Amino acid sequence: MAAAGAASGGGAGSSKVAPSVEFDHSCSDSVEYLTLNFGPFETVHRWRRLPPCDEFVGARRSKHTVVAYRDAIYVFGGDNGKTMLNDLLRFDVKDCSWCRAFTTGTPPAPRYHHSAVVYGSSMFVFGGYTGDIYSNSNLKNKNDLFEYKFATGQWTEWKTEGRLPVARSAHGATVYSEKLWIFAGYDGNARLNDMWTIGLQDRELTCWEEIEQSGEIPPSCCNFPVAVCKDKMFVFSGQSGAKITNNLFQFEFKEKIWTRIPTEHLLRGSPPPPQRRYGHTMVAFDRHLYVFGGAADNTLPNELHCYDVDSQTWEVIQPSPDSEVAHPEVAERVAAPEDAPSFSEERGLKKSRDVFGLDFGITTVKQQPTADSELPSGRLFHAAAVISDAMYIFGGTVDNNIRSGEMYRFQFSCYPKCTLHEDYGRLWENRQFSDLEFVLGEKEDRVRGHAAIVTARCKWLRKKIIQARERLKQKSKQEIEEEGQALSQNEGICGNVKLCCLQPLLEVTIREAEAQPFEVLMQFLYTDKIKYPRKGHVQDVLLIMDVYKLALNFKLSRLEQLCLQYIEASVDLQNVLIVCENANKLQLDQLKEHCLNFVVKESHFNQVIMMKEFEHLSSSLIVEIVRRKQQPPLRTHSDQPLDIGTSLIQDMKAYLEGAGIEFCDIILLLDGHPRPAHKAILAARSSYFEAMFRSFMPEDGQVNISIGEMVPSKQAFESMLRYIYYGEVNMPPEDSLYLFSAPYYYGFYNNRLQAYCKQNLEMNVTVENVLQILEAADKTQALDMKKHCLHIIVHQFTKVSKLPNLRSLSQPLLLDIIESLANHISDKQCAELGSDI
Repeated sequence: MAAAGAASGGGAGSSKVAPSVEFDHSCSDSVEYLTLNFGPFETVHRWRRLPPCDEFVGARRSKHTVVAYRDAIYVFGGDNGKTMLNDLLRFDVKDCSWCRAFTTGTPPAPRYHHSAVVYGSSMFVFGGYTGDIYSNSNLKNKNDLFEYKFATGQWTEWKTEGRLPVARSAHGATVYSEKLWIFAGYDGNARLNDMWTIGLQDRELTCWEEIEQSGEIPPSCCNFPVAVCKDKMFVFSGQSGAKITNNLFQFEFKEKIWTRIPTEHLLRGSPPPPQRRYGHTMVAFDRHLYVFGGAADNTLPNELHCYDVDSQTWEVIQPSPDSEVAHPEVAERVAAPEDAPSFSEERGLKKSRDVFGLDFGITTVKQQPTADSELPSGRLFHAAAVISDAMYIFGGTVDNNIRSGEMYRFQFSCYPKCTLHEDYGRLWENRQFSDLEFVLGEKEDRVRGHAAIVTARCKWLRKKIIQARERLKQKSKQEIEEEGQALSQNEGICGNVKLCCLQPLLEVTIREAEAQPFEVLMQFLYTDKIKYPRKGHVQDVLLIMDVYKLALNFKLSRLEQLCLQYIEASVDLQNVLIVCENANKLQLDQLKEHCLNFVVKESHFNQVIMMKEFEHLSSSLIVEIVRRKQQPPLRTHSDQPLDIGTSLIQDMKAYLEGAGIEFCDIILLLDGHPRPAHKAILAARSSYFEAMFRSFMPEDGQVNISIGEMVPSKQAFESMLRYIYYGEVNMPPEDSLYLFSAPYYYGFYNNRLQAYCKQNLEMNVTVENVLQILEAADKTQALDMKKHCLHIIVHQFTKVSKLPNLRSLSQPLLLDIIESLANHISDKQCAELGSDI
């Protein structure tokens, strides 16, 4: 099964794409020390079609496994459409060559839908389906365990004492903490969801152990993948009968607890999870899970989906442009055999059944690549593994139920994660540089905040803040000074006594809100998230209901949906009446409707009306429940799209682009030109600005901008502000040269920007922009990039000479170009060129 091979790809080596660039803190601030080590690289997110497996080496196949060991992919078993296989193939990723792996001993019987993992220097194969599928005889599931030693080629069967897992196929398998873990599968009669483990260190001293699972255990399923990331095992979709969903589950090995990961894609502004499917692959790399292929309802999609474990968001990976068309030399080398399936038109897969009697359905191929494409076509029952910083996919069933012998490589990226939400969240937690104080409710509780964040995220609160500012302006100058002197005596206010004297905290009265739910709302404004309390706990549900009420009043659509999602998921038999009563009291009609529908369900009604809490319900609610039970209302479906509001990134983008101009409180000077900005945002994202505003804030409120001794271009400076305000990393390559050392100089909280700058420069130097990059390289003293640009100019000078900005270069740069050209043309041509320029 594909899942096993995926799980074994484990550790990712150092990346050639966007390596972690360590900051050298002993280095001078001067960017003279900048070096990009410009050289060979592999385009990120690029698919490459590698040589297929020749029929003389091994048959095309599906339902096999692949594992990665050192610099090779090992393919075991599967079926070729006629017979089951038990051969072992080896693909060398450096030489791109296929061979049969050396073996001795007795291999496992021919099989498919087995699992294979790597531990130490061995491959372990468990279970699967065996027999003669052509004559339909001796068909049965297995629970045997075999070891293959890579060094000697020796096959050995493990014989253990005690209980064994039930024989199965189409299960999930992985290695964690020196143990093999087996989950779910199909036993020939029913799907399973049990879990077993066995130690792999010493077969003489080990035995199988069934794991007692807890939490939200996935439904019984088969034909699904598993992958381990950050000490957790993940399971996505699979065949679960009527229960089939596109849910993602995670299993914590230490606590042995399952959790279903909620899908909040609408609220997070990210794409939805992949369609429900089976026969797909999932591998882990860095902090991401990558899902490819499978049968999704009636299609064979070929999009690559990526799940970020940290941010809990899905996205569809867009392949790099050079994935679309094969290079001529590659296309010639990997030309498909004449009988390979054609991708020039859509075809339906023949209706067929696997050995479990599970119907494939009529399946069509979606988004088929063209004949010269390097993108893999949609497929199912293929297998995948990871080596270093790339994923390898082999085989599978493609269009028209044809087995594949193709091998594809996908180049990962491993950029540091975006810290935007964490940085703003830290600003909320420490309240440093606060300039607002909200006075809340009848108790007049006080909560501090930052105008720059609050006014960017909430129009309702922005209006309140503007009104408070207008009232403050009407006070006499003497009153303002007296307030400033009084506040300055309070230790630690704003983290900057000097600034407090100049500008006291602005008081904003909000009578509609109490402190606890308002703080939850504020946390959302800063981070786009709320820390969900204990699921189902009555007091916590009531708190989120108060937050929901505020979200409705303040017109925060995203927060409304987050609260609804939490509350509806938390309603159960123990709390439904309390939640319903509170929803009625707060006039939260949508929640009240959800609770009423929950109560009158056939499986709930009798239990609910026998509770003591039911006796204390308001008479109007009791009447509503009885009437709803007798005559359920007609369900209405709205075609109106769900209003999910704007995200933190969208709001901060608009704020930088002009929406926040009236709340600017600092001036950034770039070569004497002013650019208004916001102290709280700069301090949240940069330790350089945080230290400046805390310790030696300039009296005139103006800060000169440079990166070391170098002043960036206006365009590069705007690119840096976009990164600071909302995490944007896309920029022209010449900006990347100016900003390459900015993460070190300004103390950004990781080197994400630097990694993107490096990749941007490696991929995007062209004849059209080479002169701009040459100028930036000269100004930043990036000597390796300058040399690279001169190399392009010399070899493409016929095209470069026609660029309008050639003659606007500085004289030293023109001389550098002429000197470089002199090594490639005659003295007479060089002299003529020099006089022409």
